Amino acid sequence: MDSSDTPSGLSRRSLLGGASAGFAASSAGCLQYARSLVDRESPKQVSVRIKTVPADEDEAAVQIARALQKNMETVGIDASIVLMTGAELLRDVLLNESFDIYVSQYPSHHDPDFLRPALHSTFVTEQGWQNPFGISDLDLDEQLTEQRTAVGAERQRAVAGVVGSVTEIQPFAMVCFPTRITVVRNDRFTNWNGLEDPINYLALRRTEDAPDGEPTLRIALTDDRITKNYNPLAVEYRRPNPLTDLLYDPLARRSDGEIQPWLAGDVTWQWTEDTAVTATVKLRDGLTWHDGQPLTAADVAFTYRFLDDTSLGTGNMNVPSPRFRGRTSLVESVERLDAQTVRLEFGDTAEAVAARALTVPILPSHVWEEKSAATNIAGINISEGVTQALTWANPDPVGSGPLRFESRTPGERVVFSRFDDHVLVGGGPDRVSVPFERFVVQIAPSDTAAVSLVTDSTVDATGDPIHPKVLDRVTENDPIEVLFGNSRSFYHVGFNTRREPFGNVRFRQAVARLLDAEHIASSVFDGHATPAATPLAGTDWEPPEFEWDGTDPVVPFAGTDGELDISDARGAFREAGYRYDGDGRLLK
Repeated sequence: MDSSDTPSGLSRRSLLGGASAGFAASSAGCLQYARSLVDRESPKQVSVRIKTVPADEDEAAVQIARALQKNMETVGIDASIVLMTGAELLRDVLLNESFDIYVSQYPSHHDPDFLRPALHSTFVTEQGWQNPFGISDLDLDEQLTEQRTAVGAERQRAVAGVVGSVTEIQPFAMVCFPTRITVVRNDRFTNWNGLEDPINYLALRRTEDAPDGEPTLRIALTDDRITKNYNPLAVEYRRPNPLTDLLYDPLARRSDGEIQPWLAGDVTWQWTEDTAVTATVKLRDGLTWHDGQPLTAADVAFTYRFLDDTSLGTGNMNVPSPRFRGRTSLVESVERLDAQTVRLEFGDTAEAVAARALTVPILPSHVWEEKSAATNIAGINISEGVTQALTWANPDPVGSGPLRFESRTPGERVVFSRFDDHVLVGGGPDRVSVPFERFVVQIAPSDTAAVSLVTDSTVDATGDPIHPKVLDRVTENDPIEVLFGNSRSFYHVGFNTRREPFGNVRFRQAVARLLDAEHIASSVFDGHATPAATPLAGTDWEPPEFEWDGTDPVVPFAGTDGELDISDARGAFREAGYRYDGDGRLLK
């Protein structure tokens, strides 16, 4: 060191002493830094958290998660299960993107067009069931766009292409379609069908020997959120529930596999020269809201603008309704032509696809317009804010549907009544004869308790599907009957492809091979489920080459009868670019 570097007033000895101390400190710092570099560069075990709901909400989901966790640990992955309420799970998955893997049921679907909002990269930054997996694949985008515009045989081929890509890319791993099991009584009402469809409640028939007095339909649900929140736009506060759908009417409803007019008395489709499609919709006469105000074309036009941007243009960016984004994104513009008529423009979209947009709930502008202001809510990560419309509990819902809200006891029960001023309620052509005046929902703490409410004549039916294990508690003697129906809501394992290692398609495929859907359908559901390789299984849209034939044709289980072939399973992860240490841990 040059003498000029020696500070004035310091002796050489003191300087050397300080230098020695400094050297020791700096050496320690260097060693610490070196160790941190080693730690940072040293391979670590792959660690994954599996999110799902507790057994009292969905026992099957927990059992699927446990089976996956067990096999993940067997192949050297540090896997843990995180249990949370249904609302918390939906919030983390659909709003916050805060998950590695989740196990749940996907909302019911009736056609292949739900795949576009579920998987197109256009929706990768949006909330709700719009691409919650964060998948982005340009080839798949092109196929989904082709599916949206194709008709006839070309549409069938386009759907087959989409299915092939989805099975290869594996944004989620298919498990099975559960059988929908319902326990009902036939002494007060008959003509029970799948209660997944709201129309089927209206199709019930009152028996001739039913008790006199005010006819009341009673059902038991295990999900108490219907007693607390009636916001049809909220995605995290309920599983799909037909009762909310009966509070709010759409322009058209799906019935017998087809979309048919409801509030709309007439729908005229028209193609323009550039293949853009428009629909002119004329409302039925005499439509009113539950509060007595008239329902007009102005409410319809407002609804589509509001669902597209619940801030009504007052924010820095559009704040669409996540729950209906896949359908409202089909609408490019809406115009009120007169008090009963609107025109919707869909752009380059096939008529069959565009018709899906007519099934969103129509909202009263005089109630919802004031809910466009920005708000915040604890637990939701938002970059540009969120509107009151998406967080409001809507405690006194005003709709136009055949049911109207009466009262509730949060966590215990809710009472609806028949809306006798509904244009379709009552006798006559094109009308429905609702066989009850009141509709009471009783909350049960479990499937077992729900079944007990039916057998002891407290309620008429279990509104939520019950787990097969409860069937041994049911004796099918008159008037008790067990109904079995096909559900279009499938169990799946969703991957967050925004996070490693799930951005690696081969890793996702290797994880999917840890699931034995055939064994799960047999052991978890007691055989009351159908294993599936695609979300279109059981429909005319499923390509034959992807049908389940004892195993998944693309990602077959790495084992037999639920028992994992460890060597085969680990080989799949090695092929994905991962390796194992001497203790058998999968390293990243």
